[in-house]
Parts: sequence; C-alpha cells; structure tokens
Amino acid sequence: MTDAGLLAEHMLWAATDRHTANEAFNVVNGDIFRWRSLWPRLAEYFGVEAAGFDTTPRPLEEQMADMDEAWEKLAARHGLAEPELRRLASWWHTDADLGRNIEVLTDMSKSRLAGFTGYRRTQDAFLELFDRLRAERLIP
Repeated sequence: MTDAGLLAEHMLWAATDRHTANEAFNVVNGDIFRWRSLWPRLAEYFGVEAAGFDTTPRPLEEQMADMDEAWEKLAARHGLAEPELRRLASWWHTDADLGRNIEVLTDMSKSRLAGFTGYRRTQDAFLELFDRLRAERLIP
C-alpha cells in the first residue's frame, strides 16, 4: 500500500536530493500488514461486519455491476456530493490490486539507506482517508 501523501513526499525527496538523481525507488507505506487483519478494522469503521475470505475470489467489478441506482439513493439519503458511482471508484483497478493469488511483500530499504524516512501505518492511512472522504461528503 502506498498513501498518496507519502508518495508525494517521496517524489519531492527523490527529485530534490542530490544523491537520488537517475535512481528508481519503490514507494510503499513502510509497514507490514495482512488484509485478513485489516478488513475487520475497516469494516468496524463503517459499522458493518467483515465478510472474511473464503478462498474464492469475489471481484468487485462483478459485485458492483448493478449498484448505480443503489448508490444514487444512498447519495440522496445522505446528501453526498457525487451521485454517480462510476465517478468515485474503478472496480477493475481495485480488483487488479487485490486480486493477486500471492502474498506481496515490499521493501523500502533503498529509499531508507538513501535517507528517506517517511512512513505511514496503512490502517491509519485508510481511516484518515475515510475521514476526509466523509468530510467532503463523498461517502456516508
């Protein structure tokens, strides 16, 4: 996972530090987490029960295919700023990120050794994002 704010910090650092010219870097939050532990925490934020993983992929693109009308009603009920679901989410992209059949571990060693110290706890990054999206009336 890579928080957009952390990515911006890293890009600024890499573009301005004299030791990073012409180098490629991995950029991730820097913590280690497992989705199976994170999903229940994210579900708790929204006051819903996490479904859990049953070893069978459930692509969001399929699950969300007929949800446009439901979102419009939800948006109207909660006074949300965007009634068109397709303008808020890209299900195929999320499926590409979450639909891997292998566990992915990432490494920020190159950036750390070069002097970048930025870090985000993934759970906190999500909850801060959700708080911002609520404040901007994009989610209930």
